[in-house]
Amino acid sequence: MAAQMENSDQSAAAIQKSISAAFDIFDHESNKTVDMREIGTIVRSLKCCPTEGELHDILADVEEDEPTGYVRYEKFEPVMMNILMQKKYRPCSEEQLRKAFEVLDQDNKGYLTTEELTKYVTESGEPFTQEEMEEMMSASVDPDQGVVFYKDYIPMMVVEES
Repeated sequence: MAAQMENSDQSAAAIQKSISAAFDIFDHESNKTVDMREIGTIVRSLKCCPTEGELHDILADVEEDEPTGYVRYEKFEPVMMNILMQKKYRPCSEEQLRKAFEVLDQDNKGYLTTEELTKYVTESGEPFTQEEMEEMMSASVDPDQGVVFYKDYIPMMVVEES
């Protein structure tokens, strides 16, 4: 029991350290505050993959009563600590991503055309922005064939668990 408690304390200390390090990168004034627009990047750098709606909920939790456009570390840290300890917003596994692509690939071709992929990511769920589309296409489209061989692309999408 004591060893288990010690492990969770070490784990909590390591998580707290990673939160502080991620926050500090964006604390340009070294005053324990960051621009609210950076919170999504910080959260995702901690290997959490919330939807935009879930990110909005996180922002509501860390925002000041009188919004300033900035988030203080003392408000951010307990919210993020809770999220990480509960393992919320975990990234999809390689297997989950493969299954999702296979659902989209109804003809079982092993690839999606750029038109198909564009349609799927801009017309359903949380639509990609133009910038996100361009970034994804530049990383995923096979330059010779002009299609996305998703089995090759999936490993690039996977976020490694620590």
